Amino acid sequence: MEPKVMIILGSASDFNVAEKAIDILEILEISYDVRVASAHRTHEKVKKIVEESTANGVEVFIGIAGLSAHLPGIIAANTHKPVVGVPVSVKLGGLDALFATVQMPVGAPVATVGIDRGENGAILASQIIGIHDSDVRTKLSKMRNEFFFKIKKDEAKLAEKLTGAYYNRHSFEIDDLECSNQNNIDDYNDPEYPEVAVIAGSYSDIKVAKKTIKFLEKMGIKYDSTVISPIRHPKKFEKYMEDTSSVKLYIAISGLSAHVTGAVVAFTEKPVIGVPCAIKLSGMDALFSMVNMPPGVPVATLGIDSGGNAALLAAEMLGLGDVTIKNALKSFKDNMNCS
Repeated sequence: MEPKVMIILGSASDFNVAEKAIDILEILEISYDVRVASAHRTHEKVKKIVEESTANGVEVFIGIAGLSAHLPGIIAANTHKPVVGVPVSVKLGGLDALFATVQMPVGAPVATVGIDRGENGAILASQIIGIHDSDVRTKLSKMRNEFFFKIKKDEAKLAEKLTGAYYNRHSFEIDDLECSNQNNIDDYNDPEYPEVAVIAGSYSDIKVAKKTIKFLEKMGIKYDSTVISPIRHPKKFEKYMEDTSSVKLYIAISGLSAHVTGAVVAFTEKPVIGVPCAIKLSGMDALFSMVNMPPGVPVATLGIDSGGNAALLAAEMLGLGDVTIKNALKSFKDNMNCS
């Protein structure tokens, strides 16, 4: 049986980051392969691995590299399957690798996670596979519940250390809550429901959102779109997440502190694509806020203002289980290459 996930390392020294990804895939019982190939030193090897893996049924690639981390981009250039990029901290705190991974041109999106976040790379890859695999969705949900219970245990341990005379522990109703995220497995195949929800954090993000929608329409992907802030309108935001709980994935577009993506992943276990917008600081604030998510809640972060790539990445994800979308995506990419 061919692996579902292909992990490619730019160097054997990146294996400590890959191990985090491997541990997650083992827990979720998802088949994988691991290869070492450099985008610069063994370019043809990378190309051959990607092309053969694409033809033989690999569903998601994970590219792990540091320094001038062009590996995920070279993978994306040679496949129509989703590519997850994990930048590695070798120099400059990993910022060189982060920028090389995330700032891809239109046509070759790389779903980037935080620096050294191999576990989030694997969780994101699993979420992508889970779009069309209910068994993987169920296992992911169970794992997310385990993250939730770990936090509860950590809080209990902390309470034992608080011995101040004025410490007064209050009992809340939330103390007995279970993890509240729902998978909505039975709703995935509803033909009447949009496949993607596009959420802009404010009207200043509309320009990028319109580009995303334009590309979705070109590939025949059904979508819902809204402008809503989880900070200014938290109850309205929560209601929107409830109303769109049956979509297959979310695209969140936001500048500044980019709380939209963080709010979306708090409400769903489905893939979340994040597009940072250049409102202030050339979009660096939004980029760092989106990509540096804690373990268990990845955001598939794209380059600043990369609305087109968000739609293409969504098509790559959906195309794994939908031949019509896959063919539309391949045709669209071919036309882009010709022009």
